[in-house]
Amino acid sequence: MIGVSLRNKLMNALIYTILIMTAIFVLYPVVWVITGSMNPGDSLFSTRLIPESLSFRHYTYLFTETNYLLWYKNTFKIAFWNMIFSTFLVVTAAYAFSRFRFPGRRQGLMAMLVLQMFPGFMGMIAIYILLLQLNLLDNHWGLILVYAGGSIPFGAWLVKGYFDGLPRSLEEAAKIDGASDVTIFVKIMMPLSKPILIFIAVTNFIGPWMDFIFARLVLRSGEKKTLAVGLFEMVTGRGNSEFTTFAAGAVLVAVPITILFFMFQSQLVDGLKAGANKG
Repeated sequence: MIGVSLRNKLMNALIYTILIMTAIFVLYPVVWVITGSMNPGDSLFSTRLIPESLSFRHYTYLFTETNYLLWYKNTFKIAFWNMIFSTFLVVTAAYAFSRFRFPGRRQGLMAMLVLQMFPGFMGMIAIYILLLQLNLLDNHWGLILVYAGGSIPFGAWLVKGYFDGLPRSLEEAAKIDGASDVTIFVKIMMPLSKPILIFIAVTNFIGPWMDFIFARLVLRSGEKKTLAVGLFEMVTGRGNSEFTTFAAGAVLVAVPITILFFMFQSQLVDGLKAGANKG
């Protein structure tokens, strides 16, 4: 008994040590960026973890001397509408593949599975040419369509796994009562799928919010820039060395995502576990 108790204590000590070290590695960059954003100078090299003085002039500079608010507005617009369109496309596609049998169903599922193996930027040239032909370059809606289409393969497989785990007896009982497929989908399947819906919606909001590659490819003019593009240009080039201002902008970028995670933390965890385990 003594040996077992000692072994359990050592195991718990090891687990807590790993957790503490992981927390330090995760939180240290965050604290460093926050303190860097309040550093009076322009260089992050002189930033201390516990600064001697704090200054909010970089935040003031962002809102008064740059187009940061415009970038924020553009990014929010793209992320919001992508969340709406992507969630609709993903959920309807997943429901169709889960509940209906039609020609090409198996091939469609395999195609979506294969598409997940390739990174999105491999199709950058094709996307650029397609948007050019559709006159959607330097257009937020062109970027939204790219994001929405790219979210379908992974999201549809995840939500399909969740739908497969829901009992078909509910739909059969509703059909006996005369409910149509649309009614069943809206009034039965959607309320039962709240965790996975929230997970997909939040994921599709965060993706465009943090993306740089496709935004840099599609958007050209200054008034169409997103946060990632605008902040990147702030610290690139010979004359751009506003690293502490960049840190202030990065802190504000993280605010909406942090709020979303705190608001939907339990639903995000439940949705991820359910989508991964069912099917």
